[in-house]
Amino acid sequence: MAQTKHLLVGSTEAYSGKSAAILGIAHQLQQRSLDLAYCKPLGTNLRANQPNALKEDVEFMAQALNLSPQKVLPPLISLEADTIQQRLQGDKSTNYHHSLEQYLQQLSGDLILLEGPGTLSEGSLFDLSLLEMAQIADASILLVARFHSVLLVDTLLSAKQHLGNRLLGVLINDIPNEQLSMVQTTMRPFLEQQGISVLGMLPSNELLRSVNVRELVNQLQAEVLCSSERLDLMVQSLTIGAMNVNSALEYLRKGINMAVVTGGDRTDIQMAALETSTHCLILTGHSPPQPFILHRAEEVEIPILSVDLDTLTTVEIIDDAFGHVRLHEPIKVQCIQQLMAEHFDFERLISQLGLATAVPTG
Repeated sequence: MAQTKHLLVGSTEAYSGKSAAILGIAHQLQQRSLDLAYCKPLGTNLRANQPNALKEDVEFMAQALNLSPQKVLPPLISLEADTIQQRLQGDKSTNYHHSLEQYLQQLSGDLILLEGPGTLSEGSLFDLSLLEMAQIADASILLVARFHSVLLVDTLLSAKQHLGNRLLGVLINDIPNEQLSMVQTTMRPFLEQQGISVLGMLPSNELLRSVNVRELVNQLQAEVLCSSERLDLMVQSLTIGAMNVNSALEYLRKGINMAVVTGGDRTDIQMAALETSTHCLILTGHSPPQPFILHRAEEVEIPILSVDLDTLTTVEIIDDAFGHVRLHEPIKVQCIQQLMAEHFDFERLISQLGLATAVPTG
């Protein structure tokens, strides 16, 4: 029987797209009849308002990858305030190298996909940084990096220096359309010359950066005033309705699948938003909407949320949510699987991992 291989998917910064990459890779490898398992040894949950986030993440991955319970493990350790504080106070009772070895022995298959820490250094406090994890698991590393600018080259060169031969290759994610040609013709050949395999380059995608209304309700601690059955609507852009109604109408007509933030007393803006491509209306300022606004929102099935926050704070929270949300919608899973199929070199990955696969099905 062939020895089980391990692929550790890490990233240069949090929210780079590790889970998305794993979903795309697993989908393709399963079509080639490979037996897969998944785990995320290091969980991160520093948000007090989402205590079950880690458990939900693992359950979602198991479901999306169609894995049996024997093929998935919950996190070995959760990076939350209490755990970190104990370690800082000198608790060295656990040897995490040994714990990770025992943890991984519970899984079997042709390939075990490990979701790594959010950065190269995260987990160092527990001797479980990306490189340490790879050494313990004898894993190859796929590094996912979000494209911000051509300065990403520096980040990847530094990562290569740090990770050495453990680095199997990189996936560059979220590349704006106007930069795709440059990345393809200039950046990729340069990185390849430096011994860094560029296995995939994913263009930016509005759907993947979007957030559903339910997530905004959680993040804003908002009250849902109507259309609570429509919280699965996806929001792709944010508009602030603070201008006069004529300017606002012109602005709102250009938006697609918007969240519109405006004062509870701005009936004119609220009505204008309900007649355009708005997927949720968020009211600030403690003024309840007029009954006819609620009635119209129910008619067009647009949720109205009320928040106990000022406009600036509300906008900052929503802005932060775009691209920083967990990948839990089936439509996003389908989208990433399609993107990866088109823009990732699976044959090269399989060859570099030394996997024997069947011909893809479907």
